[in-house]
Amino acid sequence: MVNKDDSIMVILSSPSGAGKTTISKKIQQKYQNFKISVSHTTRKPRPNEVEGVDYFFLKENEFKEKVKDNEFYEHAKIFGNYYGTSKKSVLDLLRNKNDILFDIDWQGTKQLSEHKELKLTKIFILPPSKEELKKRLIQRNQDKPEVVSERLKSYENDLAHQNDYDFVVINDNLETCFKEVEKIILLEKEKILE
Repeated sequence: MVNKDDSIMVILSSPSGAGKTTISKKIQQKYQNFKISVSHTTRKPRPNEVEGVDYFFLKENEFKEKVKDNEFYEHAKIFGNYYGTSKKSVLDLLRNKNDILFDIDWQGTKQLSEHKELKLTKIFILPPSKEELKKRLIQRNQDKPEVVSERLKSYENDLAHQNDYDFVVINDNLETCFKEVEKIILLEKEKILE
């Protein structure tokens, strides 16, 4: 069995820019036992990103080698870059009796869900509107205008997958959204401990 008896595995997904990474980090800061599953990616690091903390940055051929060797629970190509969740890093976290947060998209969630040995709680975070999402993507100033445009185009497709999740939370206000996600996690954790 993969899940250590009292570990909880939580997936946070959202359209790009809806707040899942910020909420993941807030949970990890408040609850020391929660560790964010650090994905591997072929994307170039952003100026503030740290190797092994935000992502493990790989060249495309290295990533494809890992796929070939079946080293990922899930992987996908998103906005021209590859992303994947390493089996080894997840199992190491569980061995250390950590709770795990997955900051991944709907494609990754679908693949992770196929691994029935993983007991997952799936939460989908939505912005209040597409207009608000556009505003947030522009304000965070991390992507070129064409990438922002691409992320907005994928919004409808992302929305179509919200029914694959156990919970859907609207991020109208970051603090309120965080509290809602936190409440869900604590209730789910309680179920595991019963």
